[in-house]
Amino acid sequence: MSRLMLKQSRLFMRSMPSVARRTFFSAGIQRLEQPQSSSKTTHFGFRDVAEEEKESLVHNVFANVASKYDVMNDAMSLGIHRIWKDEFIRSMAPGPGTTLLDVAGGTGDIALKFLDYCKNIHHDSTATVKLVDINPHMLEEGKKRFQRTSYANTNQASFLVQNAEHLDDIPNESVDVYTIAFGIRNCTHIDRVVKEAYRVLKKGGRFMCLEFSKVDNPIVGKLYDIYSFDVIPALGQVIAGDRDSYQYLVESIRKFPPQEEFAQIIRDAGFKTIGKGYEDLTFGVAAIHSGFKI
Repeated sequence: MSRLMLKQSRLFMRSMPSVARRTFFSAGIQRLEQPQSSSKTTHFGFRDVAEEEKESLVHNVFANVASKYDVMNDAMSLGIHRIWKDEFIRSMAPGPGTTLLDVAGGTGDIALKFLDYCKNIHHDSTATVKLVDINPHMLEEGKKRFQRTSYANTNQASFLVQNAEHLDDIPNESVDVYTIAFGIRNCTHIDRVVKEAYRVLKKGGRFMCLEFSKVDNPIVGKLYDIYSFDVIPALGQVIAGDRDSYQYLVESIRKFPPQEEFAQIIRDAGFKTIGKGYEDLTFGVAAIHSGFKI
């Protein structure tokens, strides 16, 4: 600052009333104390975290549970998740030659059930599935599982590490069906996930999501809460040696939007829904959401 400017500023300050000077300095101090920028936050279970942190936190959870994921699913749901997934595929009713993109495909449950349906119902071996998961540990478990099946040496299944919010290696309008089962609630921006699904689906293609949801029956809901928060983390400790990861998974379910709200997110992305757009399973413990790209 030049001497002239400094002198002028001093004269200006002296000319101000004392109350105005105190207000001026107080405002300046407050501006200095305020952070210059603030990160957007999201939820990681019941914790608030910076958006940029969530992906790595979720990555650590699934890296920890990958090898025990299928065993824990059976233990946590008493095997009911298999019935839900069977209903999911029946609701899809894929035809011969269907191309499926299974996002958050993990250990391959949906992909295998899809190929089995096409083989058993249509005697079809032209249907294909691409398993996508952001976590290479989970995807590796899927690869191992496929190696033990009749699809091991065929071109019906492929695997890709990719972020559901940015499917950079999946072309526009390239798949018939997009599925995501028990994975979307772990994403930072679920609306971006649904919009990416819309982008990669062909005209007439179908978006399908199987996810835990909101139980409306108060009695069932109370029992479900007790089981979720008291039993499931304890099972995680006994079976997988990891209570914290399963505590997060339980909490993440409660943070996911209820059925009507998520159905609206799907419609907002451009999909057309039939009726209310979802089907409750087991009192709403889980729900199948569906939308069509018209």
